[in-house]
Amino acid sequence: MIVKSIRKEEVLTLAEVKELLDQIKQKRAGEEELGYELRRAMRHAELFSRGKPEENRNLIEELLKLEKITPNIAVKIVDIKPANKDELRAIYSKERFTLSEEELDKILDIVFRG
Repeated sequence: MIVKSIRKEEVLTLAEVKELLDQIKQKRAGEEELGYELRRAMRHAELFSRGKPEENRNLIEELLKLEKITPNIAVKIVDIKPANKDELRAIYSKERFTLSEEELDKILDIVFRG
C-alpha cells in the first residue's frame, strides 16, 4: 500500500489500538479473511495491552501535567506500567536528562493510583 499523505497523526496506547482493531475485525466479519499483518497486530495488542482505553487516556492526561513528560513517554509509561524505579529509568534512558528520585516517585504514584 502506498501512502500519499498523512491526514492525522496521534499517539495511541495499546489498549486503544486493541479497541480499534476489534472494530475493524467486526466490520470485516464474514466479508473476507483478515490479513496476516492485521492478525499479528491484533495478537500483539491482545497480549500486551493493559487496562481500558478510557482509564489509560486519563492516566496519560495526569502524567502530562508533570514537567518532564512528553506524550510519547506518557504512552510508553501507560503501556508498560513500570513497577519500580529501574523500569521507569529504562523508559527515560534515551532522553538527555535524568529524573530525580522525587520525580520518579510522583510518576510511580500516578501509575499505581491509575
